Amino acid sequence: MKKQIVEASAVVDSIRDAMANAVATRRGFLAAVGLAGGGMVIASLGPKLAFAESDPDLTLVSSEVLNAFIQVAPNGEITIYSANPEMGQGIKTALPMIIAEELGARWEDVTVLQSPVSEEQFGNQRAGGSTTIPRTWDQMRRMGASAREMFISAGALVMELPRAELKTADSKVVHASGRNMTFGQLATLAAKQDVPDADDLTFKDKDEYTIIGTSVSGVDNLVISTGAASFGIDTRVPDMLYAAYHKCPTIGGLVKSANLDAIKKMPGVIDAFVVEGNGDPRELLDGVAIVGKNTHAVFSAKKQLKVEWDTTDASHDSWTGLVDEAKSLHGSRGGEEIINKGDTETEFANSDNTVLAAFYEFPFVAHLCMEPMNCTAHYQKGQGVFDVDRLEIWAPTQGPARVYQIADSMFGLEEDQVIVHQPRLGGSFGRRVYREFLAEAIEISKRVNAPVKLTWTREDDIRHDFFRAGGFQSVKGAVDAGGKLVAFEDHFMGMETDGKAVSGSRFAATQFPLLNVENAYASKTMFDIDIPCGPWRAPGSNTTAFVVQSFLHELAHAGGRDYLDFLVEAMGEPRWFDEGNIRSLNTGRAVAVIKLAAEKAGWGKTLPAGRGLGLAFCFSHAAHVAEVAEVSVDANKKITVHQVTVAVDVGPIINMSGALSQVEGAVVDGLSTMMGQKITFENGAVQQSNFHDYDVLRIEDSPKVVTHFIQSEYSPTGLGEPALPPLAPAVTNAIFAATGQRVRKMPLTDEGYSI
Repeated sequence: MKKQIVEASAVVDSIRDAMANAVATRRGFLAAVGLAGGGMVIASLGPKLAFAESDPDLTLVSSEVLNAFIQVAPNGEITIYSANPEMGQGIKTALPMIIAEELGARWEDVTVLQSPVSEEQFGNQRAGGSTTIPRTWDQMRRMGASAREMFISAGALVMELPRAELKTADSKVVHASGRNMTFGQLATLAAKQDVPDADDLTFKDKDEYTIIGTSVSGVDNLVISTGAASFGIDTRVPDMLYAAYHKCPTIGGLVKSANLDAIKKMPGVIDAFVVEGNGDPRELLDGVAIVGKNTHAVFSAKKQLKVEWDTTDASHDSWTGLVDEAKSLHGSRGGEEIINKGDTETEFANSDNTVLAAFYEFPFVAHLCMEPMNCTAHYQKGQGVFDVDRLEIWAPTQGPARVYQIADSMFGLEEDQVIVHQPRLGGSFGRRVYREFLAEAIEISKRVNAPVKLTWTREDDIRHDFFRAGGFQSVKGAVDAGGKLVAFEDHFMGMETDGKAVSGSRFAATQFPLLNVENAYASKTMFDIDIPCGPWRAPGSNTTAFVVQSFLHELAHAGGRDYLDFLVEAMGEPRWFDEGNIRSLNTGRAVAVIKLAAEKAGWGKTLPAGRGLGLAFCFSHAAHVAEVAEVSVDANKKITVHQVTVAVDVGPIINMSGALSQVEGAVVDGLSTMMGQKITFENGAVQQSNFHDYDVLRIEDSPKVVTHFIQSEYSPTGLGEPALPPLAPAVTNAIFAATGQRVRKMPLTDEGYSI
């Protein structure tokens, strides 16, 4: 494989040197960077040049700072930069594939580099919410198409042929006669061509694709599989020290005293000290830092640490208390009204209708990234009258440019005093949106005036997570004599902090089927908590899908209906609830994936006793996904998930290999979470700490996953999250089909099931 993982800094430095004496014009800039790179460079983002009017977040070149998306060397090697954090979702491969496709490159000629961190140059460099692909789709196409047109212009000049008769393919500019020139041969001249206007660019049709839609191995796969990949936790810098940080088990506790003298005497320990935080769990909480010569030394010392905590103003949250309070509200409307249309009360009072009510419960859960939180920081204090403090940081985070914000707000550093490196993330699922572990590393490095790598233990990682919020839903529904859904009511009970809903507890009127049914009512009651919560793979959808799809299945069964027919009927006529908004439910697309999943799974086939099929759908993160789980349950309530059939519509697939991996990973993650994962807390302290009391699915229990994509004509959307929400209700509906027993509570171990 030719995919190389190298640092981009050397390339960027050479280009910056070339730029120093360049005339600050587009042609002067292109000439300079063409010479500096030994070929052609197409740079990203500058505030006043090409594409600024059509897309304020996108321009191709900057006359001041260069960070190139595309560089072509005279030997034909094509370098494409990937600017967004890679955390296993595959965008480091997918984004360059889009550029290479429009460029007309041969993928084998492409080397992918992780870009430097500069949102001024690259635009939004954050990742999360399955938004990277839809947010950058047009931007990446423009980058490739612009370079393509510049190569064609160069080829037309050299070959003395009309531009209209030329095209790019296989890293060449080609003519129907067979004449061609390679990108390498044309690189320097192409760099001197005018950057085309955005309005003049055209993009390939799907039937012309040679890269998009194929299966491409991840550009880091070789180094990952051979153990050579460098994640944040692998960072090594000269003279680096190692650190651990211990915070109060009760969220918000303050340090009163600690056995620091004893800790400092332990082998390999260099220093130990109390850090006074600012009280914000998203930034810096009180704790004790231990600094030493290696990770083993500081972890060993941490086990011997004895701290007296002041918990007077700390959290007193109780999971059992929340459960009791929520159950007392079951059957009530209460709370804040979200939607009220039609007349649900009349339908519930109609004696010809069948009315059901149920209470559903789902727990807090942890992110459990394979790589615990870590960060390497080197805070260098200024010396002399004219010198200033500086910070260099290796930050495995979903928003590397946000480091500048905390460097400013917490440490008073301007952006030009900070260098941010963007290592690969060992999983995130929303966890690394928050940056408190970065602040901890910076503070410790500042205190010891040396580079420090902070690593959390697995216990730290679980107890001090930003958890997926637990919650409850009291639901009620009615079907008429024909088994049609005629009324739906939902009382959502979620979590808030200081009067603001936490991530995953935002319940909206657009939640299916509130807009689809004629008579609907929904309200919410929020419980105030101190336990930190944050986005967790498909926030909100990962819990509401379980409730809604399970309860709709209950209503279908009560009405004597097959769930496939019931669900399709509930969607109504094909329509888009918010025309033109890709992030709104399209019932036509929904029905298509529902029918496809059912067909491919053999919906309606005869199964042996104790075995059943369960169907579920969810619209999440602009994706329409349906899943059918085939499940058997034995007399001891042991579950076997034999197969999960998935149908997905996220528009055209960029990398088929990556897309399949995302769907399969989401299914396994969803099954692992629903089976036995649960975070509880009493008196403000999380009760779980490691894999012995927070279980994960083992590989031998993973189901077969069969995925089918509908490659519709809509713009592509993300796939990291939306395949997870339908998994839980598909499995619980299959359990009912196999046993006649309803599951209204997660995890399944709480209901006596095992796997």
